[in-house]
Amino acid sequence: MKPFHLFCFLLPLFALSACSLLSERRTGDAGADIPQQWSEHAVEQSVAVSWVETFQDAALKQLVDRALENNYELKAAAARIQAAAAQARIDGSPRWPQVFFSADYEEVQIRDAGFGSARFNVFEALFGVSWEVDLWGRIRDSHLAALTEATAVQADFQGTRLSLAARVAQSYFELIEAELQSAIIEQSIKERGVIADLVRGRFQRGLVRGLDLRLALNDLTNAEAQLKQARNRVQQISKRLEILLGNYPEDKVWNITQLPLLPAAIPAGLPSELLERRPDLVAAFKRLQAADLRTVSAQKLRLPRITLTATGGSRSVDLTELIDPRAAAWNVFAGLVQPVFTGWRIQDEIFRNQARAEEALNQYKNTALNAFREVEQALAAEEWLRQQEIALRKAVEHTGSSQKLAIYSYRNGTIEILTLLDSYRSMLNAQTAHLSVTRQLLSNRINLYLALGGNA
Repeated sequence: MKPFHLFCFLLPLFALSACSLLSERRTGDAGADIPQQWSEHAVEQSVAVSWVETFQDAALKQLVDRALENNYELKAAAARIQAAAAQARIDGSPRWPQVFFSADYEEVQIRDAGFGSARFNVFEALFGVSWEVDLWGRIRDSHLAALTEATAVQADFQGTRLSLAARVAQSYFELIEAELQSAIIEQSIKERGVIADLVRGRFQRGLVRGLDLRLALNDLTNAEAQLKQARNRVQQISKRLEILLGNYPEDKVWNITQLPLLPAAIPAGLPSELLERRPDLVAAFKRLQAADLRTVSAQKLRLPRITLTATGGSRSVDLTELIDPRAAAWNVFAGLVQPVFTGWRIQDEIFRNQARAEEALNQYKNTALNAFREVEQALAAEEWLRQQEIALRKAVEHTGSSQKLAIYSYRNGTIEILTLLDSYRSMLNAQTAHLSVTRQLLSNRINLYLALGGNA
């Protein structure tokens, strides 16, 4: 078989193998068997379109909107989209003819044998056009890879946007919890102050020992220290929230008084839908496709390249004659280059892109498995947190009754001061724990929205 005929025979096989590489990629290639439904959830509808509105909190909605408009991290992600789009245009530019223009000026001096000389000026204006005929689609594949990577960056932006909204909402809930925790501790300090006064009065009348008074005052001091810690947490969360909003982290007074109610249970959708909806999974899959395209483009470096080149212009000692058509000269070339030996550069380029495609595939599988874990984890956590909230709510009721009974018993001298103080500590611990779990329920719901890839 002649070399040309052999080349024509192998080329379609090469093209088919390249196309099959791309056609085999599916979003379901997540490296594990995807179940038909979630372990903790069997509802088969899509996730809520805008999860921020499900909390029915106007202040939260306003904060999220401000963050999406002013946050600098999100603006940086938007700039990366523009950079990726520009890179895609750069990678696609070789598909078009490249036109160049150059203008030169030269001063020439010629000496003759009689030591005479002549000096004159030379003006030159040249145009050049070069174009590689993308016969095998090598440049096109590189361009498509860049466009696909730009799509991945766009998905990254959507993921950053969703993550920002989630962080704002969670910080908002944490700030409300911290404010309410401070209020609970302040109320406990007032009540312990009453107990301290009661013990002081009984001590002055000789009804109790000095140790009782010391224990009551020590308990009051510990509660005051807890309040300082709670207020410090308020200012930390407040400043973090200000940064998310794109503001200077100043000491701001937030007019927030209550945590919103937990929205009704959301439809989690099907596990397979997650691969199409979560921005990080979309981005990982697009990068896998881009890596495949770059592998195909690298493989086509082995094929011959056809280049068309044209140059033309004029050269004259008179500037005005440069525009004279009679002074113009043109050259047109067509060239074919077939790589024979490049020091294994082409082969190593192929190996490098194949390795990057393998890396992108495994990164996609790992991202998918973590995404499934986050959804399953958030669904399971919500059930456990609900049960914990119920138990702690009952604990608050029981400790409240115990505290009233302890006050009555201490006044009647039937219990020791330690029992009374312990009832106050138990009450405070139950209240703060219940408030914390209530906030955790809200934060976990945000984690679930984030894991499902719902829109903010």
